[in-house]
Amino acid sequence: MKWNLPNILTVLRLLAAPSLAVMFLYFTRPYADWFALILFLTAAITDWFDGYLARAWKQETKIGAMLDPIADKAMVVIALMILVGYSTEHWTPWLVLPATVILFREVFVSGLREYLGDVAGTLKVTKLAKWKTTAQMIAIAVLFSQGIFEHYAVMASFGMDAELVEQIITGQVEDVNHLRWNVDGMYWAGQIGLWLLWIAATLTLITGYDYLRKAMPHLKEG
Repeated sequence: MKWNLPNILTVLRLLAAPSLAVMFLYFTRPYADWFALILFLTAAITDWFDGYLARAWKQETKIGAMLDPIADKAMVVIALMILVGYSTEHWTPWLVLPATVILFREVFVSGLREYLGDVAGTLKVTKLAKWKTTAQMIAIAVLFSQGIFEHYAVMASFGMDAELVEQIITGQVEDVNHLRWNVDGMYWAGQIGLWLLWIAATLTLITGYDYLRKAMPHLKEG
């Protein structure tokens, strides 16, 4: 393996994927949420840089081309697993369906590429697929931030009864603990993250069908 900078960034991103889950094993919230968000954002940024540098410096390698999509898929799959596992009952049903669609597509396309073997090179990544990846990354990052807002909202309202919380949120009582700000952040991060995830799931279905359509000539008997 050639240890150039693009390949090093790809390997680090691959190692960062399981590290997301480790954060929630060894750190309490919201520190785990913060570390996971920073780690995910760093990995998402390096995803763009390693490909750009490999092309710009003419350092594209076979091992890099193989590891890059694996790192991307591992990061998305593990992040979605964490989000579904740690989401509240209110959000979980709305997370499960788009997450399932995204995971199913990744498994389906990976199996399709594996079956096609050398012919899989003809299934080029489309611009729409890149938009899908971008929507996924932004959605997951926003949903990680939703967990941070949620934790601080709970801490700010600790020991308060429901009536007092309602009065603070509606502005009837002074908000000394920034409860309203955290509640608003929790709500909008959840809403925006979910909408982006559903958009990513829709693009996932479209791009998955496109891959299948392009692969059909190679799947026909005889």
